[in-house]
Amino acid sequence: MEKTCTEVWKNCLQIIKDNIPNQSFKTWFEPISALKLEGKVLTIQVPSLFFYEWLEEHYVGLLRKTVKKQLGDEGRLEYNIVVDKSSNSGSPYTTNMPSNGNGAEAKMQSMPIPVSINKDIKNPFIIPGLKKLNVDPQLNPNYTFENYIEGDCNRLARSAGYAVAAKPGGTSFNPLMIYGGVGLGKTHLAQAIGNEIKRSMPDKLVIYVSCEKFCQQFVDSLKNNTINDFVNFYQAMDVIIMDDVHNFAGKEKTQDIFFHIFNHLHQSGKQVILTSDKAPKDLAGLEERLLSRFKWGLSADLQVPDLEVRIAILKKKMYADGIELPSDVVEYVAHNIDNNVRELEGAMVSLLAQSTLNKKDIDLALAKQMLKNFIKNTSKEISMEYIQKLVCEYFEVPVDMVKSQTRKREIVQARQISMYLSKSHTKSSLKTIGAFFGGRDHSTVIYACQTVEDLIETDKKFKAYVNDIQKKLKMS
Repeated sequence: MEKTCTEVWKNCLQIIKDNIPNQSFKTWFEPISALKLEGKVLTIQVPSLFFYEWLEEHYVGLLRKTVKKQLGDEGRLEYNIVVDKSSNSGSPYTTNMPSNGNGAEAKMQSMPIPVSINKDIKNPFIIPGLKKLNVDPQLNPNYTFENYIEGDCNRLARSAGYAVAAKPGGTSFNPLMIYGGVGLGKTHLAQAIGNEIKRSMPDKLVIYVSCEKFCQQFVDSLKNNTINDFVNFYQAMDVIIMDDVHNFAGKEKTQDIFFHIFNHLHQSGKQVILTSDKAPKDLAGLEERLLSRFKWGLSADLQVPDLEVRIAILKKKMYADGIELPSDVVEYVAHNIDNNVRELEGAMVSLLAQSTLNKKDIDLALAKQMLKNFIKNTSKEISMEYIQKLVCEYFEVPVDMVKSQTRKREIVQARQISMYLSKSHTKSSLKTIGAFFGGRDHSTVIYACQTVEDLIETDKKFKAYVNDIQKKLKMS
């Protein structure tokens, strides 16, 4: 009986999973689906051209070996790439690409070159004196990939940044747009790309500029009648990093000049990197033609870092400054400042200043006192909502599921522990607790509390869970 494409790909995935880190497997292989198997050719579908390029650059050897193991020495792999998900037909527009560099040969044949060219002909697309430009890239040397902690919250954006830094203007994600909320590291990542390009390719002309600064420069060039110099300067760059492009909103003339600069750079194979607080589709006040160009490449979002990443950020900061703090203090800061990396680092700076200037050790009590301006819930009574959030974060289950009627084991466990802790740490009645957790009655709460107490006495692993969560509550 012949194997189906799904069976072959499933067997390939089992081999691949044993040979790469689990997080890499989740990021780059779980989104892939098997499409068809024709003879010895397996076709898989990947969600974007970015995925195709990344797999071919980093995993082509492993893929080739696994496919041949399943299909024999003549086994081959092809990609079906989702190019446009917004097709009116309801199904995404896709294109097929072979594996192992076959696509590169097709590109080489695209344009015939004349047999002879008069070398005295001047190229009108080259501005005289370009190579003599000496430009300060306006980059912060501390913003590097080494100082940028990786996690689930930023893995795609960071990986794309690495790819752009290795081959600026030579990948399919041009422009690269990095978007996310305040203080999540957009500027750090964008400048890290610039710093890496300058390190490995010092001759490249790289410039970092905020959108506000660009707008002001444009206004000044109009006043001074130097608009041509302004445009020529930016068109001469190899890499432009434009920070906070949402500030273009309402500035029609500035948008128009950036549109032309963008077109020139893109058509010349130069790299554009953008940051924004919103995804391109959510940006308001920008011309449609400019927004459409922002969508040409890759838009990668930065999300709020989870607890482990926040702790890693603090430890990195401590290591860089040569300071040691107790683990309970680090966990307290990381647990309570949970939505902004900038505030997280600001809190650590305050602690480090206290430790350095007063020459005394910092304990949990002093940390709580010092950081009350950073931490909103320091003096507040612990709420059932907070307990529920903490438990769900600990067990990695959706908050809304705890209040649902599902009987899945992990959800029931999170619900029962939440009820048990709500009874122990709040002044709420059993009836109020039951109502909060999905409209249940007081007898359900009693049963949940008894179940948790019994498991604490008989199950060491379960007891460790509850003690761990209670420790986090005490730090709140």
